[in-house]
Formats: sequence, C-alpha cells, structure tokens
Amino acid sequence: MSFLLRRHSGAALIAGVLAGSTASADTMLSIDASAATPAPKAAALRMGSSVAPNGDKLGANARYLTRNGAPWLPVAGEFHYSRTPASQWEAELRKMKAAGIDIVTSYVMWNHHEEVAGKFDWRGNRDLRRFVRLAAKAGLDVVVRVGPWAHAEVRYGGVPDWVVNAMPTRSNDPQYMALVEKLYAQIGAQLKGQLWKDGGPVIGIQLENEYNIDGPGKGAAHIAALKQLALKAGMDVPYYTVTGWDGTIYPGGEVTPVFGGYPDEPWGTSTAELPPKETYAFRFDTRVSGDLGAQTAAHAPGTAETDKDVTPFLGAEYGAGLPFMYRRRTVVSADDIASMLPVQLGSGVNLMGYYMFHGGRNPAGLGGTSMEESTLSGGYNDTTMISYDFQAPLGPDGQQRKVLEKLRPFHLFLHDFGARLAPMTVRKPDASPATPDDLKTPRFAVRSEGDRGFLFVNNHVRQYAMAAQQATQFSVKLPGQAITLPATPVDIADGAYFIWPLNLDLDGVNLAYATAQPLALLDQGKAGVVAVFGASSGVPVELAFDAALAPQIRTGGSGQLAVAAGRALVSGVQPGAGAAVTVQRAGKRPLTIVVLTAEQSQQLSVAELGGQRRLILSGQQTYVADGALQMRAAGSNKFRFGVYPPLSGKPKASTSAQAWTAAGAAASANVPLRAVGNDGIFQSFEAELPARDLKASITQTRAAQEAAPVVIGGGAKAAVQPLPENFKAAGAWQINVPREQLRGLDDALLQIDFVGDIGRLYSGTQMLDDWYYSGYQWQFGLRQASALLDQPLTVSVLPLRADAPIYLPKEARPNFAGQAQMAAVRGVSLIPVYQLRVTP
Repeated sequence: MSFLLRRHSGAALIAGVLAGSTASADTMLSIDASAATPAPKAAALRMGSSVAPNGDKLGANARYLTRNGAPWLPVAGEFHYSRTPASQWEAELRKMKAAGIDIVTSYVMWNHHEEVAGKFDWRGNRDLRRFVRLAAKAGLDVVVRVGPWAHAEVRYGGVPDWVVNAMPTRSNDPQYMALVEKLYAQIGAQLKGQLWKDGGPVIGIQLENEYNIDGPGKGAAHIAALKQLALKAGMDVPYYTVTGWDGTIYPGGEVTPVFGGYPDEPWGTSTAELPPKETYAFRFDTRVSGDLGAQTAAHAPGTAETDKDVTPFLGAEYGAGLPFMYRRRTVVSADDIASMLPVQLGSGVNLMGYYMFHGGRNPAGLGGTSMEESTLSGGYNDTTMISYDFQAPLGPDGQQRKVLEKLRPFHLFLHDFGARLAPMTVRKPDASPATPDDLKTPRFAVRSEGDRGFLFVNNHVRQYAMAAQQATQFSVKLPGQAITLPATPVDIADGAYFIWPLNLDLDGVNLAYATAQPLALLDQGKAGVVAVFGASSGVPVELAFDAALAPQIRTGGSGQLAVAAGRALVSGVQPGAGAAVTVQRAGKRPLTIVVLTAEQSQQLSVAELGGQRRLILSGQQTYVADGALQMRAAGSNKFRFGVYPPLSGKPKASTSAQAWTAAGAAASANVPLRAVGNDGIFQSFEAELPARDLKASITQTRAAQEAAPVVIGGGAKAAVQPLPENFKAAGAWQINVPREQLRGLDDALLQIDFVGDIGRLYSGTQMLDDWYYSGYQWQFGLRQASALLDQPLTVSVLPLRADAPIYLPKEARPNFAGQAQMAAVRGVSLIPVYQLRVTP
C-alpha cells in the first residue's frame, strides 16, 4: 500500500520501508536497475605486450580494465617531472601514492629536452628514466604522454621553436615526422628496461593531445603513424591512448580514448560567471564533456563518440584544479573538485584520471626564453611564465591542499571496492535534469550488476545553489528485490555528494544498504575484517542487514537495532572512530564496522607500515618512505596520529631536515613520542617539535606607475597579457628573510599577500616565481631557493587597472574606491614546515 512516510514512526515505519512500500511522489526518487547486466564485450583494441616477466597481465574489455584477469579501476594523477626539482621527486611520488594514486602520468615536453636542434638533455630535472624508476619504487605505475604536441600550457605546446619556425607540425609532413622519430627514439632509450613487459612500471603511452585535425596526412592517419614510430622506438606497452574530447580523430582499434572534464573554463573569454557546467550532471548518453580547451576546432563528432560501445570509459583529465590564465582567473573550492567524483563514477568512468594532481614551475629556457604558453608566441592563452600551480591537491612545493583531503575518501573507496564497481553498468533514474542549469531536479544514478550496486548522489554545482532535497528516500528496483533507503527520510542539503552501497558483501555478511560511504576493508586474517565507512555530512547513519543476522549483531554505544520485514536495521549511529557494529557469526571470523565522521574520513589513509596494512588517522600530511611514517605539518609544530592495528612495541620518532642545518647537510634528532591512549579502535600518539617563529621584513623600494590599458587581441580576441616593456610600471618591495632562522626546518613557505595584476618574485634579476592575482594564496617554498637567500628577495607588482576586462572571482575583486588602479603588497609571512619521522 502507499502511505506518506513522514507520518509513520518506530517499528511500523521500518516494517513498511523494508517491505518496499512507496512514498509520495515528491519524496521518493526512483530508479529501475532490474535489467540484466550484459557480459562485457571484447574491446576493439590492439594492445601491446601485456604480460610482465612475473606473469602479471594487464588487459581490457569494452567496459573496464583488467589486472591478472580481475576487474581493475585505478586512479591516475598527472605530475610533470620537468616542472619539479629532481631532489623532490621521490617524496612527492610517495605523497601521491599515499593520496590514493595508482598511476602517475606525465608529459614529455619536447622543448624541455631538445631546445637546440640535435642536443637532447635528459639530466637533472629532465631525467625521465630516474623519474620512472622512482615511481616504481613508490609503488606507482606510469603512463608516459609522449606528444610530440602536448599543450600543457607550454610554449608551442611543447614543440621546439626551431621546429615550429621551419616546417608544418602535427601532420605526416616528412620533415616533421623524421624529427618526431628521433624524439621517440630518445624517449624509447630513456624507457628501455622500464616497460611493463620488462618488469617495469610503464603501462601506457599517450600519443599527441587534443587532436581533432583532419585532412591529407592528418587525422587518423597521423595518429596511426605516431603509433608506428612509438613501436619502432621500442615503446611496446599494454595501453595506447589519445584524448577523446573536442571532436578527437583517431584510428579505431589502434588506441583507446580517454576523457576529462573541468569545473570551469579558464581558457574561455567570458568575464563573468559561467552557466552551470555539465561536469556536475550525470551523463547517460555520451562520454564527452563540453569545451576542454582544445586549440583547434572540430568540424564533426569525433571517433570517441562512435567508439563508445567497444572501448572502456577511461578518464585522464578530470580537473583536480584549474590553471590561472590572464583573462580568466578561476578559483575553485575543494568541493567544486571532489563533487565531480560521484558524478563521473556514476556516469560509468572506469579509470579516474586527474590533470593536474601535483603543481610545478616551468624551467627557464636557454638565453632567457620563457617556456609558458602565451599570445606572444602565438598561443591561444596567456599563462604565468613560471608558476604552474594549477590549484593542485599537491602544490609545487609538496604542500597538501584541502582538495586532497576531500578526494582521498573516494580514492580509498576505489582501491578497496573498485574491482566490484568496474563491471557494473549505469542505470538512469526515472527523472533526471534535462539540462545542466536545472538546479531543482535531484541528480543521482546507480551502477549495478545483479542485485549489487552503488548509489551516486550529487547536490553540488559550482557557484550555484542547488535545491535542498527534503524528506528524501531512494527506491531502487533490482532484478531480485527492491530496496528503499533510508528507512527514515532525510534531507540532502545543497552541496552534499556521496556514494552509498547496495547489497555490499562484507566478508560474507550482506549489508543491504548503508547511508554512509564505504572507505576501506582491512583483512586481519583470523582476527577478522574491519570495514570502514564515512558518514555523509548531515545525513543520519543507517546500516541494514538480513534479519537472520540480528542475534549476531552488537551495536556500539549509540546504535539501536530493530528487526522488521526481513531486515535488521541499525540506526542512530553516532560517527566516530569506535566500532559502530560488530557481527559475530558462529564459526566465522568477526566483522567490525567503523563509521568515521566526514572530517575523519578526510584524514584517513591506508598504508603498509610495520609489516602490515594499517589505517592511519591524522590531520597532518602523511606518507610512508623507507618503512617509516613521514608526517609534515605547515604552520603547526604539534603532531597527532592514530594507527590501527596497533603498532607492536614502542615506535620511535625523530625529525630530519634536508636543508639549512649549521653544516648545510641533513641532520636528525630524536623526538619524544607520547602514547595518548585509544581513539576508538585507533592507537593514538602525539609529538611536539620546538616551535619556530619565523620573521620576514618588507620595504617598498619602487612606487608603481600608471599601467598601460589592457589590450584586446590574440587568437581569443580577449584580454592579452601586458607586453614585457609594460612591466616598467610595476611597484617593487624588498623582502628580507634571515637565512639562519630557517635551519632545521623541512621547508618554509613564503606567503605573499598582494593585490594587483601580476606579481613576480626575484632574487636579484633571477625570476623565481610569478602569480596572477586572483584571491588564491601565493606561496613559494624557500628550500629550493635557500642558496639565493644571502641577498634580499624582491617582489614586483604590476598594477591592476579598474577597467581591466578580465574575470576575477567576485570575492577577490578589489574595491577600487574611485582609484584607476591598485598595486600593493599587503604583507608577507613565513610558514614553517615541520617534519616528523615515526619508525615502528
């Protein structure tokens, strides 16, 4: 029978819901997932050598990737080795691994290696071979994006000036292809012995980028020719990819397309907020997002659209941040990025790939040539000369941003549950938004296989308020049953997004549903299994089991157990680090379910420590290196972490600083580590390092002059970055950082608070970094510049004109109060970065 759920309570409510009763139309969100899940088709892909010397095998079908025959749903993140000091690579790769990245991807930027014809440079920060080896050491697979055209907001898309000036590019022009063959041979030599077939980490090669050019010697023929050159150079790998958006063209079967999506369009020309992006709406008919910034125009739908039934849905460029471009300086929040995860996964994505996951800085070119994309060198966009921050989860100096914390719960989910999700197919709800600007219709989807599945919900759209979904329940019709959840209707607030399980097998225990997101499964052998969930912000936690399990269920201090209509429902669970539910079956090992708060979920990581896989709970940045837990904290000298299972014996703590010691070499010192009891199941410790109060002084040395009007022009017919000569109008401030106060720290972040158009940081006349003003915080790590601190630093600020036709976020737009321009350094600060090493 039909009744209004909000008018019932107690056992009657539970009985009615668990029996599959239907709520009124304005509260029940329905989806039919009863159709059989077809077996995946064979993929129309000609892969390279896919078996490693130890017998490990990679594969793919038309739905998902496989590893040793099992479904595989990895997470990939972009990190440009040539934009990061080589001395940082190992630590940064381990940070990516700790953040849940499985595959590191990187462009090989041709002009970073062959700026002068015939003179290749693979040394230092350009040592691709060493980077790949360190990735393997960190436990990461590698996809190398070999170009020859990369884009990557780099000068001429990475093609050297001497090539661009002499011949046609991005086609089968014989002169061009002869040079590409030499480039690929060099890359092949760097990767020799590092490919999957050799026991190395390189599993994939991407050819070209954003390629939608057609015509004689172009289009599919060009991509096919590039693949043949890659094979000739020895780059024989399991997977060959091309980017699949903006009307891409490629030879079907030779490569597989990878997709992306961004929460805004910094390459756009609008000086206002954009309409709601389709990135936040589930896609049921296409894999291709909207404009992703390709610099050539497509004239017809690309090959990726016609190939969607014979290739898996793989991601490579879902924005983990956004670049700042001169005319459009978009700032994104952590939720703007993380809310895309349930949407993309719920739309069928079976490889979650990010661009960028780690920020960087452009290297200096020979003779002072800058390496950024700019209208001066014919580019469509103007970008900063050095900074490639990208608002990435890991900043250029390895600092952890809030977005990483928001993403990590989804990465944990994919690591432990991705193999179950990968074979599942997308189910469309009975009603869904017809257009991205429909902010009222609920946004949700199910992926399922048989009676098992996951529910994906997103109620966040960047810069727009979504309607709160009040007194909401979901009705999911599966082949063998219908599930209505939760038992008590809930409000889903504007900004909420999450993943809930349907009939999730937890070591033989069927969890019919949970109003909390699965995070991790920890198998402890005979001691049992711990299943960790994360609470969905603002939603009460319910856990529903088969009724027969009721006598074997023990709830934590806050949960209540009720039995009705064939289900055992645990409600009233207060999230925390303790055991919410324990299931002890006769003759079976115990199952413990822990439901963390939303904040704790963002602090959770899983790592091999002390010889076994453990849960680590900490508000500090954590990763494992050389068998020890490494912890970094910016601005705080106090460390706290929890670990489960408990460490045996008494762990030891020390601090090590890689720079600024009295002798200029690494030094370490023991640090007292205090056991502070248990936080739920977690064994907790605290440590405190000596606090450092860092000081920097600032003095204005040059007053700003009147800035020239901003010019409209370039290929975009929009605001163009000022010419170099126009920087004579910049004001200048001297920053004095006493070098000796930094000794013993892991790093110190110079934070510059300025308002203006463009800021530039110098040591003498050497530019160290630059920044477009946007309201996003500018930081520069001084460890890499420590040798330059014997002389004062200088920051110059070009005035921002009140009439500048550029986009700035509303909250960052200065109040000119009648002034024609603004240029000011409002302050500088030094943030100490402390590091603690804990050895089990």
